[in-house]
Amino acid sequence: MTTIGFIGLGHMGGPMAKNLRAAGHEVRGFDLSPAALDAARAAGIDVVASAAEAVMGARVVITMLPAGRHVIDLYRGTDSDPGILGAASPDTLFIDSSTIAVDEARHAHELAVGAGHRSLDAPVSGGVVGAENGTLAFMVGGDERDFAQAVPLLETMGRRVVHCGGPGLGQAAKVCNNMLLAVSQIAVAEAFVLGERLGLSHQTLFDVASNATGQCWALSTNCPVPGPVPTSPANRDYQPGFAGALMSKDLGLAEQAIDLVGVDARMGRLAREMYLAYANGEGTDRDFSGIIQTIRAHSTSATQGAQR
Repeated sequence: MTTIGFIGLGHMGGPMAKNLRAAGHEVRGFDLSPAALDAARAAGIDVVASAAEAVMGARVVITMLPAGRHVIDLYRGTDSDPGILGAASPDTLFIDSSTIAVDEARHAHELAVGAGHRSLDAPVSGGVVGAENGTLAFMVGGDERDFAQAVPLLETMGRRVVHCGGPGLGQAAKVCNNMLLAVSQIAVAEAFVLGERLGLSHQTLFDVASNATGQCWALSTNCPVPGPVPTSPANRDYQPGFAGALMSKDLGLAEQAIDLVGVDARMGRLAREMYLAYANGEGTDRDFSGIIQTIRAHSTSATQGAQR
């Protein structure tokens, strides 16, 4: 049994902490949301009054927060507040599972090591369903020995755990994967709208593409039209899933990384532009596959298209 401080008990962190508790670990949790605290308490998690109290005496501290600034601020604290790095016992292993920028992850690692601790960045893929079912994928950056210590805990919360390299490279893998996912989801949506205009049924296009070179996760699991994949969000009026606002956020991080290293990633930038508009409209709390509705809305009529 490991004593774990868990900070950030929202839609993702709450189920993750619950799975750790169900596996027999002592989990002390904290969140700023009273509703999240109530849900954690009902799941058997020892809810405490502050982040500092959650980390005191813990061997491992896991954070799942909205943005990089929250992680940095929580780690660093202020002149009057030493932050959780100062409240933790020496040589605590800090695992940040938030999705943040690569340079922010490296800065958080430097802060932790400078305070006498160890640190891993371990963002996840799999969404709320994966968190609830313990089937997340973890992409982990940091020292190999720290990774080896973390694996049993991460496997309690996930199905696949990959060591991606040194500090920040877990986040690097996450932004690359999600940029690829966004581009492919847009391409699948455009193909279905094109098929509709040409007279193809959804099922026919799915049967062809899912067994041909167009096969991909965005088609076979997250199909953007109802019917062919009964478990896809399209069958639930695009209830997430993975919300468009979160995809927009992740693509913003990918764009930061693109700018940082100077890659000519035109498809990634276009996906960021499209998902930013989607997230600022109807896609804020709808699954990111719902962008197919935006593509339909922006498409010309058949008559207009023929006149071009």
